[in-house]
Amino acid sequence: MPEMHFVVRWPEGDDLRCYSPSLVVRDHLEVGRDYSVEEFVARCRTLLVIASERVRARYGYACSAAMDQLAELEARAARSDGAARVRVTAFELPASLAAGAGGPVAAADVAVAVAVAQATEVRRG
Repeated sequence: MPEMHFVVRWPEGDDLRCYSPSLVVRDHLEVGRDYSVEEFVARCRTLLVIASERVRARYGYACSAAMDQLAELEARAARSDGAARVRVTAFELPASLAAGAGGPVAAADVAVAVAVAQATEVRRG
C-alpha cells in the first residue's frame, strides 16, 4: 500500500510534513491551494479515516499512524483561528512511484516528487 507525505504551511508561517498511509490525500487536498483551518482539518479527518480504513481492509487493523497524524492536526488547529488559512505546499510520493515502479503515475506527480526532493528544509512548528 503506497504511503505518502504532504506538506502544509500553517497561518503562523511554519511548515509541517504530514503522513498518510494511502494516496487518497490527492483526492481531498490540492497542492498550492489555501484552505481555512476548519476546512483543512475536516478534509484531513475524512482522508485520514479513509486511509486508515484502507489499511484495515488490507491488513485487518486500522492505521494508528494515520490517527496520530489526525490528532496532531486537530491539536494544532485548536491553537489557530479557524478562519485563518493553511496552504498545501507539496505532495511527496513514495520513491517507488516517483521512479515509475508500482504502476502508472501522472507526470505531474513525478514533477511534484522531484520538486519536493529539491525543496528547502521543512520547518516543524
